[in-house]
Amino acid sequence: MIELVRTNDVVIISFVEALMRDAGIGFLVADQNMSVLDGSIGVLPRRILVEKDRADEARRILTDAGIAHEMRVP
Repeated sequence: MIELVRTNDVVIISFVEALMRDAGIGFLVADQNMSVLDGSIGVLPRRILVEKDRADEARRILTDAGIAHEMRVP
């Protein structure tokens, strides 16, 4: 898996999750439970990882959705 997005924005996370789910691309939201350590103030970003062989497709989907600026540089 490769990192596609790293953010604190729960709306972006939910949106990316929905886009990946709709496209049938396997993904994982890493560091989701780290909020317990930071006191739920959102200082630790969450990472969205996608299947390596479908990363280009995932990037196209985010670009088409208008959130390409949220992607990590490969």
